[in-house]
Amino acid sequence: MLPLAGVTVVSVEQAIAAPFATRQLADLGARVIKVERPQVGDFAREYDTTVKGLSSHFVWTNRSKESIELDLKAEEGKQILMDLLAKADVFVQNLAPGAVERLGFGPGELRKRFPQLIVCGISGYGTDGPYRDKKAYDLLIQCESGVVSLTGTEENPSKVGISIADIAAGMYAYSGILAALIQREKTGQGTVLEVSMLEAMGEWMGYPLYYTYYGGEEPKRTGSRHATIYPYGPFPAKDGKTVFFGIQNEREWMRFCEVLLEQPSLAFDPRFNLNHKRVRHLKQLEKIINQKLQTLTADEIEARLDIAKIANARMNTMQEFAEHPQLKARNRWREVQTEVGPIRALLPPITMEGFEPVMDPVPRVGEHNQSILSEIGRDKNVVGNGK
Repeated sequence: MLPLAGVTVVSVEQAIAAPFATRQLADLGARVIKVERPQVGDFAREYDTTVKGLSSHFVWTNRSKESIELDLKAEEGKQILMDLLAKADVFVQNLAPGAVERLGFGPGELRKRFPQLIVCGISGYGTDGPYRDKKAYDLLIQCESGVVSLTGTEENPSKVGISIADIAAGMYAYSGILAALIQREKTGQGTVLEVSMLEAMGEWMGYPLYYTYYGGEEPKRTGSRHATIYPYGPFPAKDGKTVFFGIQNEREWMRFCEVLLEQPSLAFDPRFNLNHKRVRHLKQLEKIINQKLQTLTADEIEARLDIAKIANARMNTMQEFAEHPQLKARNRWREVQTEVGPIRALLPPITMEGFEPVMDPVPRVGEHNQSILSEIGRDKNVVGNGK
């Protein structure tokens, strides 16, 4: 039995945050009905054409769903959505600020009509406050939440290379919906959930917030190094390759000095015997470490780090990650069908005993119009033309 078998989710969704949340629900067996604009669909379908002509963003976040086209500006489309919600367990939306209320599907109205319904809205900044109506995209939320101020080099701030604000909001929506389903089992009542991208990133920014608020200074941008721990980050080897490793505590620091540097007494040097001292005297310690590492190849460095039980890694390209031996050994790759044929897809990261996650096809725009409409006694020709 799939954990969410029997749960129906209706989602008026676009781009990344909401589709990412509902795909997680579909992975666990929920039926997800994706409401799309007639003919054009979710605009993320057009982001790129790299996956056999399909968008990489779209195929990532939309497998295992059913697609129906509805013109929600037309009365007929609105009524169809109401009919679908009457039979649904969860409603998710991430439309522009105020759009869902203007269409007549605000959370207050829906809760009056469908007390059992769980209503989840995802927005950039929340449903009130001075930023309520401000449009929000991932890069802009990374800027507003301070992520860009911490990312990159000292000279060049940078965004994170993936859509972390969208992903964070989507994951909090997903976990919130799961909690709301458990609560409904106890009370018989639905609820209203609100997730903002800014506040999702606020949770993720906990360490730099505390560091700044109580420490009196901002963490520095340090590229791929850690701003407040040393040694932690990339180090060059004799053969021109780069090894990444990190020292997390004083026990590891002592092993590092003994096994890798072959200078056990360095662990007790008063300049370096605590992490904050190592950070303060970083340049001096960096010189000592690099002098040793320049006598060793990357393989030799990694072998010594493994003996010392110190975490280490190589910097993989995306192609190297796709061929990662650990993913292969654990049989994490599957095939998912699309309108242009099968594509590779990783299993969701949660492995639960007793079932395998759903890995059903990525739908075409409106692929399930007829089947969904027939369930509610509607004619297949009433979805509108999107004009």
